[in-house]
Amino acid sequence: MLLLAVVTARPADQALYPPAEGAPSVPVHVVSHGWHSGLVASRDALRASAERQGLGRLVAILDRFAGYPFTELGWGEERFYQETPTTADLNLASALRALFRPGNTAVLHVVGLERAAPLVFRRSDVLAVRLSERGFDRLVRFLDASIKPDATGLPHEIGRGLYGPSLFYAATGTFSLLQVCNHWVARGLGEAGLPYAPVLAVHPVPSFADLEWRAGALRLPAR
Repeated sequence: MLLLAVVTARPADQALYPPAEGAPSVPVHVVSHGWHSGLVASRDALRASAERQGLGRLVAILDRFAGYPFTELGWGEERFYQETPTTADLNLASALRALFRPGNTAVLHVVGLERAAPLVFRRSDVLAVRLSERGFDRLVRFLDASIKPDATGLPHEIGRGLYGPSLFYAATGTFSLLQVCNHWVARGLGEAGLPYAPVLAVHPVPSFADLEWRAGALRLPAR
C-alpha cells in the first residue's frame, strides 16, 4: 500500500500552488467529520468566481444560501450520505453497498455557515490552505462540474441536508471504493494545484497528513 501510495501520488502544480509571495490568495478550509470531509470557503468569493466564469449552476445554488458568509460543500453516495449524518449512525450493510456496488448515484451536500469553519466545527479536524486566484477559479470550475443539472439545466434539489441550513443536490460521478467523498475533496484541491495522493485520500486521516506534509496546510487547533 505504501508503494502504491508513492507511485500514484501527484505533486503540486507549481504554476498554481502555492501562491506567489505577495500575490492575492483565497483562504479555503478542509473539514473532517470523522469518515467524511468537506470544503469550506467564503460564499461571496465562490459566487464571484462562478459568476465571472459563467458557471450558472453553482451561482444558482449559492444564491439559495445568500445571507450566509461561508459555504460548506461535500460529495458522497446518495443513500449512505443522507442516512449517515454522524459516525454513530453508520450502518455496515449500507456502507458496504456504497463501497462495493458499482454505479452508485452521488449527491452534493451544501451548507450555509454563519461563521468560519474553525468556529463552527469546534470538535472537527480543520486544515487551512490559501489558494492562488487561478487555483481557486479552477476549484470553482470543479465544484460547478460536480452539479448534475435537471432537464432545464438548473441544479436538481433533492431535499433537506444533514445539519443547519443545508440542502442535497444531484451530483455528477458515481460513488465506490475507488471514488469516495474524500477523493472528491482531494481532487478538487488537486485542480487548484495542491498535491494529490488517491491512495491516501480514501480517509481524512492520511489525506490530512499528506496535505500537511506536502502542501504545507495548517492544522488549526480545536477551539
